[in-house]
Amino acid sequence: MAHFALIKNGKVADVIVVSNDNAPDEATGQAFIASIGLSGDWKQTSYNANLRGKYAGIGDFYDADLDEFVTPESETPNETE
Repeated sequence: MAHFALIKNGKVADVIVVSNDNAPDEATGQAFIASIGLSGDWKQTSYNANLRGKYAGIGDFYDADLDEFVTPESETPNETE
């Protein structure tokens, strides 16, 4: 199965699964996704992290310069407050 992440404003908004028959490569998968009425910027991702640095999770960032998904830094509360 192929996995695709929807990128909105540089963030992963959704992740879907597409059959390998419909997504033998990223461009074909993107065309299939568009053909079923899902618009937007879809990037392929991989559970094995062998594509774009890591598996994309909702809330992760997509760094277009690196062509990688990046986990957001966790916010730590200010300990002086």
